[in-house]
Amino acid sequence: MTQSTIGIDISKDILDVHRLADGATCRFANTAAGHKVLVAWIGCEGARVIFEPTGPYHRAFERALTRAGLPLVKVNPRQARRFAEATGRLAKTDRLDAALLARMGALLDLPARPMRSDFLAELSELHHAREALVKDRTAARNRAKILTLPLLKRQNRQRLHHIERQIAAVEAQILARLEADPELAHRFAIVTSIPGLSRLSAFALLIEMPELGTLEPKQAASLAGLAPVTRQSGRWTGRASIGGGRASLRRHLYMPALVAARFNPDLKAKYDQLIEAGKPAKVALTAIMRKLLVLANALLKTGRTWSPKMA
Repeated sequence: MTQSTIGIDISKDILDVHRLADGATCRFANTAAGHKVLVAWIGCEGARVIFEPTGPYHRAFERALTRAGLPLVKVNPRQARRFAEATGRLAKTDRLDAALLARMGALLDLPARPMRSDFLAELSELHHAREALVKDRTAARNRAKILTLPLLKRQNRQRLHHIERQIAAVEAQILARLEADPELAHRFAIVTSIPGLSRLSAFALLIEMPELGTLEPKQAASLAGLAPVTRQSGRWTGRASIGGGRASLRRHLYMPALVAARFNPDLKAKYDQLIEAGKPAKVALTAIMRKLLVLANALLKTGRTWSPKMA
């Protein structure tokens, strides 16, 4: 190998590190000081770092190693677990996980991808905060249906008003940040020009899939988990299904697909064609979700806004 592959298991306080080339292992604190020592231990020549995302615990680590110029490979935890099972490793410890990640990165030759900019990371944090608030609003609305005491009803109404104000404030902050960046503002205008895609849907597309506009159509569909997966063995052929990918993105495309199937002339024609061919409504709607995503990707790639006959 011409490149040193290093697996790192990340926890709240500790980074367990394994270098595949010589089997060296070490532990570092998951702090700013620990990140500096880790970078010095790795060295910046010909090293590639493999790790699993761990929510808030990997973000500072990821930024520190990116600033040091180290190529990073972020592995889906489910894929890492499947790889461990395929190699017969049933035991699970932090040290073993670090060694497994290093081996996985080397054997599968996983490509390094650039980290999100701090600006996009902040937008993503705002977007996730909005989603959490929407869940709180739904819970409060459901709670309102079963409350009987006047005091509890009043408190629940106040809670709902408070959540609504917070959602509006977060949405305004996201929009202001998007409009302050000329490139993102242009991308936002392109996505919202597609009939069926609202501002909120555009937020999700641009924030959850910043790669949009640089992908091939099949790559975009696969990344969102909207590419049909064929199931066939011998004479048996199962029903193709979708799955994996970025589930949150699929949720944000569902309502736009419903709207587009009615009001976007090109996509409505495609939806009607699928229904007439005997496809279930759910399958036809999934196809519209996929076409919306692929259309947004194509428009962003060419820098054009939507016009009829582009779907």
